[in-house]
Amino acid sequence: MNVHSSFDAIALRKTEDLLRDGWCIVPNALPPTIIRALEADLEADFVATPFCRGHFYGERTKRFGSLLRRSARSAALVLNPTILTMVESVLGAACDRIQLNVAQAIEIHPGEAQQFPHRDHDMWQGEKGGHEYLVNVIWPLTPFRRENGATLIYPGSHGPAGMARADLVEPVAAECEPGSAICFLGSTAHGAGANRTDMPRRGIVIGYCLGWLKPYENQWLAYPPPIARTFPRKLAELVGYVQHRPNLGNYEGQCPSILLGDGIPARIGAIDALRPDQTAMLADFAAGRRTEP
Repeated sequence: MNVHSSFDAIALRKTEDLLRDGWCIVPNALPPTIIRALEADLEADFVATPFCRGHFYGERTKRFGSLLRRSARSAALVLNPTILTMVESVLGAACDRIQLNVAQAIEIHPGEAQQFPHRDHDMWQGEKGGHEYLVNVIWPLTPFRRENGATLIYPGSHGPAGMARADLVEPVAAECEPGSAICFLGSTAHGAGANRTDMPRRGIVIGYCLGWLKPYENQWLAYPPPIARTFPRKLAELVGYVQHRPNLGNYEGQCPSILLGDGIPARIGAIDALRPDQTAMLADFAAGRRTEP
């Protein structure tokens, strides 16, 4: 079996787990050496970032985003082929393309309380149950254990049936080692656990959502054109430098990827960016109009 076939087989199996259970762990998704190097890149940010304020974010917790400009190594998490295949399988039926929703580092310090159970799709006010809005992936930087605040997942809380339940069952702790990836649906209830140890627990959240939603993290402020210009094309697209058909997220009527090149014209003419069905419909309409006297 070649490498790509191996990725596809793992992604297929784990996507089935994700849809059935609302969450799964992909073991050995990246070499631990990459994770250790990424943590080293972010060390100064962890030290300098102040504690959050508020009962949801946690007052003994540190959070910071814009990871793709803080460390080039974070791209290995965002572009992981197995994860991307899984996400596109879950979200692809409800959008033209997926986008990056968040890339955030989280450090839970000793004494932090258990986080309120929540579903991440509730940040959007649309009707829930017809499809998933996002998939989140947590990459541990330190070992995740129940004692140090490992993410708590509430089994059976996902999808229409899970959301209709009056009460949540007892959560399970997503315990795993750095290099593994904890994946869960936007409809899955979850929350960080309490840290009862004497050491901080660190992790990275990489979230993907439907391409027509407003993302949690303002990607264009996090990665303006001079920064996005250094990204691989796929990464630039994920942070918003591409249109979602029809014509959503354009710049002066064109794909915002025009901002990644040199010599941007002072005046730009708008160009349709339509789905194939829309293109055919409009072509038929235009042809019919041309035959009129």
